[in-house]
Amino acid sequence: MSFKGLQAVKNFSAQLEAGKIYGLIGTNGAGKTTVINILSGVLTPTSGKITFQGEDITGQPPDKISKKGIVRTYQNLRLFNKMTVLENVIIGAQMQKPYGMLDSVIHTPKYTREEKRLRDKAMQMIEVMGISEYADAVASSLPYGLQRRLEIARILAADPKLLLLDEPAAGMNPQESMELTEMIQGIRKDFDLTILLIEHDMKVVMNLCEYIYVMATGEVIAQGLPAEIRSDPEVIRAYLGRAV
Repeated sequence: MSFKGLQAVKNFSAQLEAGKIYGLIGTNGAGKTTVINILSGVLTPTSGKITFQGEDITGQPPDKISKKGIVRTYQNLRLFNKMTVLENVIIGAQMQKPYGMLDSVIHTPKYTREEKRLRDKAMQMIEVMGISEYADAVASSLPYGLQRRLEIARILAADPKLLLLDEPAAGMNPQESMELTEMIQGIRKDFDLTILLIEHDMKVVMNLCEYIYVMATGEVIAQGLPAEIRSDPEVIRAYLGRAV
C-alpha cells in the first residue's frame, strides 16, 4: 500500500487459519492499521491480493466485505453516542437484515417479524458482553471499558467470521485488560470466530494470541508462536526493548 510514493505496507503476507486468534504487533507507524484498513475494504491495496474463504475480495467496498463476515473495531470508539446501548447493537444486527426498503417503508409482516428477531439478537449480544443492565442507557453515559464492550457487542451482532480488533485494550486498566482477554477467548469459542488483533499491551497479546506477526517499517520482520516472538532478538530490539 503506497500513499503518494510512501510505502506504508510492503511484502506483507499472512495466512489465517479458521478459529484461531492472531496478533499483529509493532511500533507506531509500522503499518498495522493500514493492513486492517485494507482487509476491511477501507483502503484498496496498490498491489497484491486478498482472498477470503476462496474468494478474491481485493478492492471490494466495506459494506460488501462486512456482509461476507469480515468486521472490525477502530482504535477510537465509533459509537452512536446519543443512541441507547440496545439501539447501537441493533444497528450491527441490521447489517445482515433480510428485508428491503419497501418492507421497511410500509412495515410489511416480514419487516415486523425480522425487526423483532434482530432486536432479540441484539439483546443476546448485550447479555454475552455482560452489559444487559445498561440496555436502555445512552451509549455515551457508559464508562470507557463498557463502551469497548458495547462496540464488540455491536460487531458480534453482524455475524462475523473474521473479527479485526484494532487496539481493543487501549485506555483500559490492568483489571479491565484481563477481563477483556477472558472475554475475547470466550467469544472466539462461543461464536467460532477467527480473530486478528492489533494491540500494544504485551500481556494481552502473549496471553491471548496463538500466532503473532511483528511489523516494522511496513513489513513483517518476524512471525511465530508467542514464545518464539518473546525471545526473538530482532523483535526485542525493534519493538519490545526487553523480554516479557
